[in-house]
Amino acid sequence: MRIVLWLFRAAIFFTLFAFALNNQHDAAVRWFFGHEWRAPMVFIVLAAFGLGCALGIMAMLPSWWRLRRDAQAQRVPRSDTATTMLEVEAARAVEPAPLEHPPRDGV
Repeated sequence: MRIVLWLFRAAIFFTLFAFALNNQHDAAVRWFFGHEWRAPMVFIVLAAFGLGCALGIMAMLPSWWRLRRDAQAQRVPRSDTATTMLEVEAARAVEPAPLEHPPRDGV
């Protein structure tokens, strides 16, 4: 199985390497106000891919941090007194559950 995985990785690498060799001619990216960036096409594609990955990660970070903070808040602290799962569940049942939706007046 490991050999098949390494063969698959090698095939992907050589495919991308062939793509890079076939796209060495210069391409231009025209920006606003007459600015232009000239570079080999493979670098432009790589820059666009890297920028897309970076923007995707930055867009994901706030919700990831919020979910991580919520998961840490819901974690039950272990103590010497709560040694069995029944005691942990009993300690968890004592805490009031948070309301999912705030109550509306008059409805």
